[in-house]
Amino acid sequence: MSTPIAPTVRDLGERQLLSRIFTVLDGSSRALVGPGDDAAVLAAPDGRVVVSTDTLVHGPDFRLAWSSGEDLGWKAAAVNLSDIAAMGARPTALVVALTLPDDTPVAFVEALARGLRAACDALAPGCAVEGGDLAASDTLTIAVTVLGALDGVEPVRRCGARPGDVVAVTGHLGAAGRGLALLFDRFRDAEGRPLDPSVITDRERADLAAQLRPRPPLALGPLAARSGATAMMDVSDGLLLDATRMAEASGVRIDLSPELDDMALRGGEDHELLATFPSGAALPEGFRRVGTVIADATPHVTVGGASSAGVGGWDPHRDWDAARG
Repeated sequence: MSTPIAPTVRDLGERQLLSRIFTVLDGSSRALVGPGDDAAVLAAPDGRVVVSTDTLVHGPDFRLAWSSGEDLGWKAAAVNLSDIAAMGARPTALVVALTLPDDTPVAFVEALARGLRAACDALAPGCAVEGGDLAASDTLTIAVTVLGALDGVEPVRRCGARPGDVVAVTGHLGAAGRGLALLFDRFRDAEGRPLDPSVITDRERADLAAQLRPRPPLALGPLAARSGATAMMDVSDGLLLDATRMAEASGVRIDLSPELDDMALRGGEDHELLATFPSGAALPEGFRRVGTVIADATPHVTVGGASSAGVGGWDPHRDWDAARG
């Protein structure tokens, strides 16, 4: 008996594919008018809406050889939700645009939708996919726009760090960078076959999860805002690079602890929070001190008082190497 051929997006077309996606997302909408019309209608509780957008492109941002559809849906949601938390806001809605090669299996798209929904349910209850777009392309691309509510607090920007402030982060930086290194260096053997999972340690498995299914501490963003954070941002491109952005925006020097290892400083995609707090203030639970803000005529970052050897971090225009896969 022959095995039935799984349908692709070419087989179904846009209308039926959207129907499949809506079936996966059914019941998750919190909008006044949800998916199905030309646009969604969302409530803005205090009259302000926080908006961010991010694009994941096959090649520089993910590999189908490494990620399932659910992994990609989860990560696409998580990395965008993190940007809203970094402003001190609460995520309320996502809109997602997909460009899909014609031979993409429909089951993969349904899995991606399940991953989007699962991430919202787990990380930001009450937030849901409220619309988007479908298009055809030779390159799989996932573009997500996320909206959030400030719930009466002022947004925390990256430009507010002041001399004397304490520099703090959430989580343990470097795990996602180690996970990416593992994927490049050991995930496949010389013949291109997946490695035996038994050769991966528990630590390495956790690093892979941090890379493929990040869990940004979304609740800590609004907590930091209410606790008096003077500046804050998402750590997505490596602590050194993101701290440099904060230092330049604030016109200060940020001195980081020499106890931070190189992967914590330069590894990307941790999606933890970097924040500054007034000297003497109690740090909110979940944050730990990693440095100090210092007055300086030339905004930059030092480590233990010494200039860092290159900023490092991820820059897609500089670091993407198509020959590497």
